[in-house]
Amino acid sequence: MGLAVVSGLALLWLLRSVLTPFLVAAILAYILYPWVEALTRRKVPPTAASLLVLSVVGIIFLVLLMLIIPLFYRQFAALIERMPALTAWLETQVAPTLSAWFGTEITLDGSRLQALLSGNLGKINQLLLSLLPSLRSSTLSVMGTLANLALIPLVMFYFLRDWPRLTHSAENMLPRRFAARTSGLAREIDRVLGEFLRGQLSVMLVMSIYYSLVLKLVGLQFAFSVGIITGLLVFIPYVGMATGLLLATMAGMLQFDSMAPLLMVWLVFAIGQALEGFVVTPWLVGDRIGLHPVAVLFALMAFGQLFGFTGVLLALPLAACLLVALREARTRYLNSAFYQQN
Repeated sequence: MGLAVVSGLALLWLLRSVLTPFLVAAILAYILYPWVEALTRRKVPPTAASLLVLSVVGIIFLVLLMLIIPLFYRQFAALIERMPALTAWLETQVAPTLSAWFGTEITLDGSRLQALLSGNLGKINQLLLSLLPSLRSSTLSVMGTLANLALIPLVMFYFLRDWPRLTHSAENMLPRRFAARTSGLAREIDRVLGEFLRGQLSVMLVMSIYYSLVLKLVGLQFAFSVGIITGLLVFIPYVGMATGLLLATMAGMLQFDSMAPLLMVWLVFAIGQALEGFVVTPWLVGDRIGLHPVAVLFALMAFGQLFGFTGVLLALPLAACLLVALREARTRYLNSAFYQQN
């Protein structure tokens, strides 16, 4: 058994670049299949239901992409344009405030910051220009990447349409003496992983709405974009809040002339973090699942380090399998004669 696991992991590592689009498609199909199932229960043919779900998800993805990509460059360019005013604000308001807080003189050299940002923006432009010849010379690589991206929705369609048949075929391949027990464990893994992933999607939606609306009420110009990005990234513990806070701080520094509105933006994120951790996640995901945020973060980092992007995709499914296996081992241990004898 151990040799089979090691061999499987080695094969996974060797084929990680080939497996990535199939794993992405399988995970997305797993998350989206309940929508297809709901449509088929309403007499919609599986093919039409799969196409409809894929179309809706594709439109949402394209809209989000159009919002996210321009935001970073636009904020960075706007930061440089407003640098003289920002420099004066840093030197006349922020530096004295920090000096008073920490009891020591703090000097902020705005001219050096402006030169640094301007130089980096120029480097970004030079990098993009330098990439063009290499892209032309590596046509096969670019075509391979595009083919992998195009493969994801195609494979997703077949997974969504044929999901019941695929799971039934896998169950029929199990040895009969292990079939009942293995099917029970598989259903428990499906319950844990399904509730976690679908619950996290609900958390992402709720937190996107919260950050977008409340940041707009505070007066942040980029509230909608920052809110969506923050909400989407809350799936990765602590990273979403940190990224959103950084983007909102940049946007606030560009827009506001005093510290008070910026403090309000930070307060929005502090309340949002507390809301997510103590209200939204326990309500929508539930503590009963048992995937602790630190365990999720460790799984993402560990499998990402071992297997790259493929490892990130497999982190949560494997963590769910390990959780169910540990629960099963604990149950057997507590029911064993070794534990119960005096």
